[in-house]
Amino acid sequence: MANILIIGAGGVGSVVAHKCAQVAETFSQITLASRTLSRCEAIADSVRQRTGRTLDTARVDADNVPELCQLIRAVKPDMVLNIALPYQDLHIMDACLECGVHYLDTANYEPLDTAKFEYKWQWAYQERFQQAGLMALLGSGFDPGVTNVFAAWVMKHQLDEVEVLDIIDCNAGDHGQPFATNFNPEINIREVTARGRYWERGEWVETDPLSWSMKYDFPAGIGAKKCFLMYHEELESLVRNLKGIRRARFWMTFSENYLNHLKVLGNVGMTRIDPVRFNGQDIVPIQFLKALLPDPASLGPLTRGKTCIGNVMRGVKDGVKKAVYIYNVCDHEECYKEVGSQAISYTTGVPAMIGAKMMVEGKWMKPGVWNMEQMDPDPFMADLNAYGLPWQCVDVE
Repeated sequence: MANILIIGAGGVGSVVAHKCAQVAETFSQITLASRTLSRCEAIADSVRQRTGRTLDTARVDADNVPELCQLIRAVKPDMVLNIALPYQDLHIMDACLECGVHYLDTANYEPLDTAKFEYKWQWAYQERFQQAGLMALLGSGFDPGVTNVFAAWVMKHQLDEVEVLDIIDCNAGDHGQPFATNFNPEINIREVTARGRYWERGEWVETDPLSWSMKYDFPAGIGAKKCFLMYHEELESLVRNLKGIRRARFWMTFSENYLNHLKVLGNVGMTRIDPVRFNGQDIVPIQFLKALLPDPASLGPLTRGKTCIGNVMRGVKDGVKKAVYIYNVCDHEECYKEVGSQAISYTTGVPAMIGAKMMVEGKWMKPGVWNMEQMDPDPFMADLNAYGLPWQCVDVE
């Protein structure tokens, strides 16, 4: 039984808190901390009403390492679940090293001044975590996270070598808002407006933002949707760790309404991440836009439809060409009934809980900094079925 500290009280943090509270036999004590204490208290109240469990709450500035250490020493957790912003990953890793506790996050570090996915900053902590006898598990969300574990499971059970990997993320939900993002608006827009990037025969190839697209026919009645090539962080670790990989790409669906709004906002400079001088002070346009857009946590009761996220993997099994599609379908309304959040937060929060469960139960526990596909996929895959994210793997042409 573990004492855990969750840092971050947005939509995903709320799901993580609810799901950890459901697994009392593993997580005996839970503290939820954020810069905004009132958000933590609202989540704790919801958890108490839904599960009967009481969460401790605290205020913390995740950019402030001494403040983080003060909280960690007061709570004395076995591990810290970082569900805060990607900008804060290194600060929280530093605090975990200083205080001697294990670490988990759902997204890799991003510098504030550059919209860029890259693991190098966190991989650089490998030796320090090993020497401290501590584990850091990176990217325990869905993509990254489950998609990495899907890949590892396919490589263990379905393919001897993988030649082509396509990760395809479809949100077929509708919240009825003119324009809103399903997770942190600043992170979402930075991600979507960045240049595309994919792996091809040993090197990275760049594309203009959203300039490549394809149609994909999704299961569970979702049907054909247009998907756009993007760069996503899990590709960086997967091309290092998957045997035989020649091509790796990431695709995501967007509605025409979303893309039109994004284009207009970009044209007028509202998606800029550099400061603009206004009335004697510096304002970052994308941060101002974030303040105007709906809070993603408020979209839960409004969102209808499903998500479908999975991997198409083509390779060889026993000398014969083989292709499989491994995926999860998640219903927005069902997620809201269970934990009060839409499926985007749910599909990230559940794997964060399961990753922490793998660590505290000792199924995934070795000192160092690790990506999800480097662990044994089988116990994690079993828990996906048990805790709300059932998956299927089918042969495809």
